[in-house]
Amino acid sequence: MKDNEIPMLTRLRAAAVDAEAARKMAEHLSEADDEGAGALATAAFEEPAIGTWYVDAYYDAPPSLLSILTRIGALIDPVRPPTIEDVPEENWVAVSQAALPPVDVGGFLVHGAHDRARVGRRWRAIEIDAGEAFGTAHHATTQGCLSALDHLARRHPFRCILDLGCGSGLLAIAAARLWPRASVAASDIDPIAIEVARANAALNGAGPRIRFVAAPGLAHPRLRDLEPFDLVVANILAGPLIRLAPQLGKAVRPGAIVVLSGILGEQVREVVAIYAMSGFRLLRKEVDHNWATLTLRYGAELRKRSW
Repeated sequence: MKDNEIPMLTRLRAAAVDAEAARKMAEHLSEADDEGAGALATAAFEEPAIGTWYVDAYYDAPPSLLSILTRIGALIDPVRPPTIEDVPEENWVAVSQAALPPVDVGGFLVHGAHDRARVGRRWRAIEIDAGEAFGTAHHATTQGCLSALDHLARRHPFRCILDLGCGSGLLAIAAARLWPRASVAASDIDPIAIEVARANAALNGAGPRIRFVAAPGLAHPRLRDLEPFDLVVANILAGPLIRLAPQLGKAVRPGAIVVLSGILGEQVREVVAIYAMSGFRLLRKEVDHNWATLTLRYGAELRKRSW
């Protein structure tokens, strides 16, 4: 490729039979196929004029249409066959972000910059663009966490909150909105994610409220100084969550609440059992598209008082 040439990606566009099929299609295309190839990014969006849902999937090499039809054929609108075309990478970035619609979950409206004018100023509107850090509320795990936080806000006050593995910082920003008097911290193993989260917090007026720490797990001295936590939300994966269970048991106060996500339905029993060994009891479980969000309590009941 010459220096002045724009890198090309391949876009698959497929019409879905309905909104639910579009979500499933996007999830399937994001996963690796039998040859280990999966889409670099996917976006589901609706064309209101014709009432049809589409999924765009982007690849760094042309995908096998036969393989794609084998995986998602039952979800595709038979009247509108899928198309494959090359697109410049700079256009892919713009199109993939613009294709992400606002998400209304847990009382929050999470949107990209392209919807800023349409959304306007709302207390629970949070602007997060798709980027280098996970967490735009389009995934079932993030939605489950937002729903769990909203559920807790109606029942419990908290004074010390941690978003562990914060990614884009969305959950830390949501916590800062729900508990305006609380101290909120956000940590991630990836320094780039921390920079993205810090920028998102500033954009959403929560910058001064949140302390950001680049650290694996809970071992960083700055996190230790903030312990014990009353609420920890961790949207990671089952493996790391299982390894973190003993650390979390030492990092929270009696009666603290922990919200865990990134857990497949078939992994719930193991995660709950491991956390029970560290002193946590399951309070609530939500499952969406086989992704579970668990709310657990550590030790004694939280004291219901204003902090």
